[in-house]
Amino acid sequence: MAEVINMPRLSDTMEEGTVAAWLKKVGDKIEEGDILAEIETDKATMEFESFYEGTLLHIGVQEGETTKVDHLLAIIGEEGEDISSLLNGNAEVQESDAIPEGEDSIADVSDVDFDESSEELPEGVIVVTMPRLSDTMEEGTVATWLKKVGDEVEEGDILAEIETDKATMEFESFQSGTLLHVGLQEGESAKVDALLAIIGPAGTDVSNVAKNFKAGSAEPKPEPKTSASSANKEEKPVEAPKAIEAKSEAVAFAAPVTSANGRIFVSPLAKKMAAEKGIDLSQVKGSGENGRIIKRDIESFTPSAATQSSAPVAKFVPSGQEDFDEVPNSNMRKAIAKNLAKSKFTAPHYYLNVEFDMENAIAFRAQYNSIPDTKISYNDMIVKACALALKQHPQVNSQWFDDRMKLNNHVHIGVAVAVPDGLVVPVVKFANEQSLTQIGAAVKEFAGKARNKKLTLDEMEGSTFTISNLGMFGIESFTSIINQPNSAILSVGAIVSKPVVKNGEVVPGNTMKLTMACDHRTVDGATGAQFLETLKGYIENPITMLV
Repeated sequence: MAEVINMPRLSDTMEEGTVAAWLKKVGDKIEEGDILAEIETDKATMEFESFYEGTLLHIGVQEGETTKVDHLLAIIGEEGEDISSLLNGNAEVQESDAIPEGEDSIADVSDVDFDESSEELPEGVIVVTMPRLSDTMEEGTVATWLKKVGDEVEEGDILAEIETDKATMEFESFQSGTLLHVGLQEGESAKVDALLAIIGPAGTDVSNVAKNFKAGSAEPKPEPKTSASSANKEEKPVEAPKAIEAKSEAVAFAAPVTSANGRIFVSPLAKKMAAEKGIDLSQVKGSGENGRIIKRDIESFTPSAATQSSAPVAKFVPSGQEDFDEVPNSNMRKAIAKNLAKSKFTAPHYYLNVEFDMENAIAFRAQYNSIPDTKISYNDMIVKACALALKQHPQVNSQWFDDRMKLNNHVHIGVAVAVPDGLVVPVVKFANEQSLTQIGAAVKEFAGKARNKKLTLDEMEGSTFTISNLGMFGIESFTSIINQPNSAILSVGAIVSKPVVKNGEVVPGNTMKLTMACDHRTVDGATGAQFLETLKGYIENPITMLV
């Protein structure tokens, strides 16, 4: 069956997109993960990959043309399939099945199931779903709610802070009204298009909307079915099969705990907090939906308010007993695992190792920093040197596609920054055109934003080459995985004082080891070696970077 691909929302502020280039043409075979097109958003030009396999049957937006988010972009299906009904708008295509990649944050009424007492969405009510705030985002976590149920919401107000696979971002409302329902508590996660909130006129009963909602990746709740012959008989509650019951628990993101009184439902965050504080969950009364224990219940719990539990008191764990803590993988950690695994197993990596004499670099930096209000790091010098060398070796500044290679004339250097949840790569744009001082200021600002999770998508997109520096941690040499779609990444080690041979004599010296990982599809060994030779000239004679 043909799949309708709509213009995706590739940034949180994107309202329309322009097709910069189609990488596939009508009739081409499409594999899941293939890049269909390059789409220009309000922030950057981004690659858009297919989530489906089949044949590209129709292109709805030509190169250079612009269309609104969620308008027809392309159709993929079986070769020779009749798609005239889709083009005429007569087919019943479920958005939850056909266009997961760019779903707007507002659910269509056709994606919501209601019971017999409420066959349509109440007047003025808007269902807000988990938005896709980055091109690779598959699920989001509510870090903080900035509005609570009952609050008035104006268009443009910030509803919540959402943790994506790349950053924690503010999510604003596109509607005005009263916040009637919250579908996720702070710390809870859900797939893109799952129920996030409901906004509408104050006092509106939306319990049925919240109960029966299903959109995108949000699962429907199982409902009892009756046969035609029993339609007029009194309905009795139908016990869900065990498999369905377990599925419902997973959809609700609840962590079931069996107690003497039955099943307890608790959010993952609340369960973790309870374990850290040694709180018996059977004594906690949940204030969440359907009596679910959530974060605030653990925070407000006091032993004196708890009912007497018949559960045995936990025994002291003697030393030597096996023990461990389970930490849920953050969206950032999941994205790192997915992207680096894809890079490692699709790009044929090879590594080039060099060692540079740093005597002149040390002297240059000391003299440069003697200028009032000026301070640069060795990393800033490496960024500048790489940018200048890349202009002379565009093959190393390239990107690989199945049918072509892109040789970038601009130089955007990604600088890997460690954060508590993993790693982010802010990008110094047009680094070859910036001074050492400007590069130093940009990297310092990015590092501060990274620690506070305030980096924007625009600040993390578009790199053509990446630098990873562990020298400040005393690491002398290491290898890195290529940050695709880059063709290479440079691993920078510490400056080490050691004996070196100069002019046939052993003398004290300072050296630094660097390792460059290259994608053999774009960068041959000789090409990589020539780039490193040019880089060596700049690092060992840094005054040439100012010429």
